Amino acid sequence: MNASEIRQKFLEFQQSKGHKAIAPAPLVLENDPTTLFTGSGMQPLLRYLLGEKHPDGTRLTDSQPCLRLQDIEDVGDPRHTTVFEMLGNWSLGDYFKKEQIENYFEFLTKVIGLDPEKIYVTCFIGSEKYSIPKDTEAAKIWQSVFEKAGVKAEIVEIDTAENGDKRGIKDGERIFFYNDKENWWSRGGGIETTPIGDPCGPDSEVFYDFGEDKQDVEKYGKSHPASDGARFMEIGNQVFMQYRRNEDGSFSELEHKNVDFGGGLERLAAASMGSFDVFKISLMQPIIKKLEELSGKTYDNNTDEMRIICDHLRGAYLLAAQGLTPSNKAQGYALRRLVRRAILKALDLGIAQNFLRDTISTIEAEYASLPDSILTNRDNALEILEKEEKAFRQTLNKGLKELQKMVLHSNGTLTGFDLFKLQDTYGFPFEISVEEVYRQNISLSKNYKEEFESALKEQRERSKTASKGMFKGGLEDHGEMTTKYHTATHLCLAALQKHVDKNICQKGSNITADRIRFDFNLDHKMTPEEIVKVEEQVNEWIKADLPVVFDEYDKEYAKNTLKAHGQFWDKYPEKLKVYTIGDFDNPVSREVCGGPHVERTGVLGHFKIKKEESSSAGVRRIKAVLE
Repeated sequence: MNASEIRQKFLEFQQSKGHKAIAPAPLVLENDPTTLFTGSGMQPLLRYLLGEKHPDGTRLTDSQPCLRLQDIEDVGDPRHTTVFEMLGNWSLGDYFKKEQIENYFEFLTKVIGLDPEKIYVTCFIGSEKYSIPKDTEAAKIWQSVFEKAGVKAEIVEIDTAENGDKRGIKDGERIFFYNDKENWWSRGGGIETTPIGDPCGPDSEVFYDFGEDKQDVEKYGKSHPASDGARFMEIGNQVFMQYRRNEDGSFSELEHKNVDFGGGLERLAAASMGSFDVFKISLMQPIIKKLEELSGKTYDNNTDEMRIICDHLRGAYLLAAQGLTPSNKAQGYALRRLVRRAILKALDLGIAQNFLRDTISTIEAEYASLPDSILTNRDNALEILEKEEKAFRQTLNKGLKELQKMVLHSNGTLTGFDLFKLQDTYGFPFEISVEEVYRQNISLSKNYKEEFESALKEQRERSKTASKGMFKGGLEDHGEMTTKYHTATHLCLAALQKHVDKNICQKGSNITADRIRFDFNLDHKMTPEEIVKVEEQVNEWIKADLPVVFDEYDKEYAKNTLKAHGQFWDKYPEKLKVYTIGDFDNPVSREVCGGPHVERTGVLGHFKIKKEESSSAGVRRIKAVLE
């Protein structure tokens, strides 16, 4: 069964169990400053897992494209990717462990035909310190479904992956207890770092066994489900949100418990075909074949390079097709990094010129089924990427010239700080610099790597965009100031429509705890008088302490009766959330929005526009603060 079939079968199976299929979210989430990209299937649904009611009910399913840059250095092995598709299903206070475990086992063994003898699972060993018991319930459910399938399933305690590396597993052992580093979910990571007030709980991971002969014992230790190496691969994780962290740091059980399941499509497809190499599945092979054709080389002899190109260009296409352009900041920098790393690996394969056109056309076909509401700019994606390819090839040429100048002014020996300047100032990658230095027999300082890392670390510490959490998939709390700024953005849009142009609509925004950055359509620079009028209007509404309320409505009623402001009516679900600011019958603002917002405008403070500038052709940008 190929990947597309598995995706379709999963959604159909979950719908047969009463789940409503929902549309995937974009890779770049609006008004979410805590993360660069959608890094998991649950991320767009977080507020519903925290207790908010979902318009489509308590059972949901989807297939969500994801991007995680923390794995970028690991790409090149058989299973790590930065971009992947997460199959997910959720129970919002509905069913719990028994139904989830039984259903997923049925899907794996009956629907896509995996051998139950090759399936292994892990559960949470418990925490004596926090009086959280061992998740015997989940382990016993697993034992029951294995026994019904005729599979011996002994339960064993390993505690840590390190212990497992020494101990390994014995015949008949199939269900393994690990501590919170492996089998506990919270937005903060382990038990100790679970945020106060957050739902959290044990998880149960599912692994597929590709055979003991795949384990490099000397390198990775003895094999067990949580071990590194090629024998076991995770193909699903079931999070059981059954606890909440209290103010005193203890945990109490939730009255309404949730299930959050995610399974990587690429890994499921690899398991289905019996290959531990995810780059051999149907989603990847057309790209690999194209690279073999363009380079005249084989995948078997150039696996690392072809895996990196395949992975990075999949991510680059998705981002460009959603309207993102390469830059030196935040998401744009991530896109630039993906494209440039792919080009460097293409050079290693001997693909010297303009290889993107043929390769991207192959990737486009792979994602043809994604809706236009996600890939809003798919028609221009290739143009964006080819422009970056051309610019980077020019950068490489310029970098070589700058390197020669540095050699002339350095008495023949370059330092790691020199190599950092080449990368940071001229965009000339560290790896290329080192290769050229050795090729030209130029001397390098003894500690050039440490010097480069020191300069890089200093730069990262200065950047907000590379701060904790920005390149990771974990989602942090919506803080008080971020929530205030989100509400102020609604007031800003309403004021722009009232005093500048009634046809103004949002073209993008980025909201942090420090400021608003708001893009909108306008064909001229705002006059000083217009800026003052917008500021005064927003502050007048703040001073009036207007109520901010929301409710869920049918799409047609929200659009035609309530006249709510929205941009993609044909893409919205049939039920949606609408926020109203001010009198309900004569509101200041009424927008389709997911939240979060304050309850009254009076808490916002004083609104001040700090800058008004061009963002792109026909689009202006406001930067504003609350003082």
